Amino acid sequence: MALIIAGDRSGVGKTTITLAILAFLARQGKRVQSFKVGPDYIDPMFHSGATGIACRNLDPVLTSPAYIRDCFQRYGNNAECVVIEGVMGLFDGLYDPDKSNCLNDYGSTAHIARILNLPVVLVLDCSSLSSSIAAIAYGYANLDPEVKIAGVILNKIASDRHKELLETALNSIKMPIMGVLRRNSQITIPDRHLGLIPSDELPKINSIFSRLADRAQTSFNWDKLFPLIKTNISFPDNPPIFPSSKVKIAIAKDAAFNFYYQDNLDILAKLGAELIDWSPINDRDIPKDIQGLYFGGGFPEVFARQLAANKNVLEQLKQLILGGIPTYAECGGLMYLCEQLVDLKQKYWSMVGVIPSTVSMETKLTLGYRKAIALQDTSLIQAQETITGHEFHRSQIQTPPNNPLWQLQGFHQSSPQIIEGWQVENLHASYLHIHWGENQHLAQRFINNCENYKI
Repeated sequence: MALIIAGDRSGVGKTTITLAILAFLARQGKRVQSFKVGPDYIDPMFHSGATGIACRNLDPVLTSPAYIRDCFQRYGNNAECVVIEGVMGLFDGLYDPDKSNCLNDYGSTAHIARILNLPVVLVLDCSSLSSSIAAIAYGYANLDPEVKIAGVILNKIASDRHKELLETALNSIKMPIMGVLRRNSQITIPDRHLGLIPSDELPKINSIFSRLADRAQTSFNWDKLFPLIKTNISFPDNPPIFPSSKVKIAIAKDAAFNFYYQDNLDILAKLGAELIDWSPINDRDIPKDIQGLYFGGGFPEVFARQLAANKNVLEQLKQLILGGIPTYAECGGLMYLCEQLVDLKQKYWSMVGVIPSTVSMETKLTLGYRKAIALQDTSLIQAQETITGHEFHRSQIQTPPNNPLWQLQGFHQSSPQIIEGWQVENLHASYLHIHWGENQHLAQRFINNCENYKI
């Protein structure tokens, strides 16, 4: 069995509650596999920090329902406990104008619950509610009979009297209460322009996990909750064995670059690549004898000063990329490879300089799934290929590409088409984040190009 933690809307506290559950289970010595619904990068970092095991994304938009089932079974079968954190409100998904008479919740938490046939515990922010909580819980429990609401967790309770009113109302509809959490301003996770600050940047994160575990121990009804989370599977102690490496690919990993789907990295390893982590901030040289470079997203705008100061690495990268080494860069990686980066304080910083443009931080958030049609061949794609990706950034390239990689369009029919992406030699750089779960041929093509690169 496994459990999905959902919310009736965004901002009700499901991430904090999920982390409290994960931290408590990990403290008990349990092997806990977590999953996150949707394309999020930051919440999975916190999950992994709490459990010590890589969190996996479940996103049928970027992959498929079949891949969701396979991923869940493959990694859930290796754990004693399995917890899935939802996204936004329970039924919030993609709108399809051709299906106006249904919920239009493709990719939602409810969709994942139906795909995996798993129960849901609904987190409710009770700060402005008393007896009306029953109407909300009843509506969520009865809207879709295929989505099983196992119970609710009541968050932000003000007093014993407030708790009594809520319990009386929920008892009237026979809704199980799985947990009750009082208002607490002592445990906060700081955020910034793209959401929570990643866990690796928080020096006191272990203390936060410890306090969350303390709250979980006393705030949840574990007699009801634990049977839903616990699996009945014996799991192997041996890690998966990957084939011997064919190529060495350097993965930029530090505070500036940390937006990676773990599945993407595992797919590269499964296909025979040796992945070498390195830091564009801290390392003074690029790893030796590499045949490929991979730059994920992250926060180069926050660490622009440190990146710009590492001039030896900037020059090495420029020579390698212009010399033809296959390079894949997403979002923050694209920003880093531009000539200049204008940060949040409007300061200019010199970057690698292989993309002939300046990138600047803006107030507008670009966010959403994209249908992408390839306009040319690169080290990853072939012209006319169509894939689905995701954008999530506040920066903009000031000079459009002369020979773009993609034609992008949102999932709404009225959304404008955007021409985007850069190729320089064997560089594929774009704002588009791609999950390779249903596109493993892209990873294989990248590896093949890396094999052909002569050191």
